[in-house]
Amino acid sequence: MSSSNVWTRSRARMKLFPELLAQCSGEAAAYGKCVASTTTGKQELTKNMCVKEFEALKSCFQSAAKKGVK
Repeated sequence: MSSSNVWTRSRARMKLFPELLAQCSGEAAAYGKCVASTTTGKQELTKNMCVKEFEALKSCFQSAAKKGVK
């Protein structure tokens, strides 16, 4: 397997990211708000603090990727 193929596929997926993010803007905003609100002051973000919002964003990305970018 050629390493150039790996990079080509990776670049192709990364080029889709802005469009996928645009399709999932509501979920991304909810996740960002959760992270921002839980890390106010000196509080650190810990695993599973925003798991519900993260799972919603992840699901949206997966769904958008399966449908294809418009």
